[in-house]
Amino acid sequence: MSRYDRQIKLTDVGPDGQAKLRNAKVLIVGVGGLGCPAAMYLAGAGVGKIGLMDHDKVDMSNLHRQVLFQETDVGRPKAVVAKERLEKQNSDVAFEVYEEPLTIENAENIIKQYDIVLDGTDNFETKYLINDACILTDKPWVFASIYKNEGQLSVFNYKNGPTYRCVFPKSTRQNISCEATGVLGVLPGILGTLQAAEVLKIILGAGEVLTGKLKLINMMQGSEQTININKRPEEIEKIRKHGIAPVYIDCDLKNKEQWYLDVREVFEQPKPKGKKVLSIPMGDLTSRYQEIPNNQEVFVFCQSGKRSKNAIEILKNEFGFHNLKNVEGGIETIIDG
Repeated sequence: MSRYDRQIKLTDVGPDGQAKLRNAKVLIVGVGGLGCPAAMYLAGAGVGKIGLMDHDKVDMSNLHRQVLFQETDVGRPKAVVAKERLEKQNSDVAFEVYEEPLTIENAENIIKQYDIVLDGTDNFETKYLINDACILTDKPWVFASIYKNEGQLSVFNYKNGPTYRCVFPKSTRQNISCEATGVLGVLPGILGTLQAAEVLKIILGAGEVLTGKLKLINMMQGSEQTININKRPEEIEKIRKHGIAPVYIDCDLKNKEQWYLDVREVFEQPKPKGKKVLSIPMGDLTSRYQEIPNNQEVFVFCQSGKRSKNAIEILKNEFGFHNLKNVEGGIETIIDG
């Protein structure tokens, strides 16, 4: 136990607290700027099992903020590399790798295996998905979000507290990632470390967990502000009654100027009406990819959301597209939206 001697000396930890950490299971969704520092501190603290979920590969542009990775890792799966590094940091910890995105199909089954979820994502769709799955499995999750020099932090669904949908019932803006807006590497480092701190407080049952509050951080101004969150029971009840909501991008789906890519076969029905739709079946993607707009966001859909997800991977990995968003739920989501 000499590894943990300094934290065991704390009255909030002690031998009993260290045992709680050893028995805890934490899932990190997104091993990037937020997930990397969070994973390092959770592994260092001796959390017993850590799930590492990320289907992306290391890119040179990641290295200034995703501190688990090195130049020699470029092109390798993030979750796999993270596991290798963290095992060298603490061999006492069990690491589970998920080289797949979190989806409607797998979210509940994976999340129910863990005690707490840490959100390391940079898109609204996945945050809503984490939120809904955590409501259904009764798991708390630690949220963080970054826009340029500003960050947000909160703990949702903790002891029947407010959820993400209590703050943001529906997405009211397009996804804004670090790739699009830029970020100084230290900010996700700060937020990811604070997320790890919230996870440790939850496990230990110590301190004041950031539930029912949203912390706002402005790095350049050196300022912090904490605002209260009101619980919206009706939003929580919708998820408990109907399950994970397939529409995460409601407002964008209503935009008549939004481009869509239909990767279904030409004979498949129904067809969306009143929208800008480019039809390229899956089998024709590699020969017709140049027809797809690359200077604005494009929503890709099929009948259910599965083929479109594969299409995005092909277009991203083979042709460098980074502006494509999958429509979970497929054509019905677009028609309902």
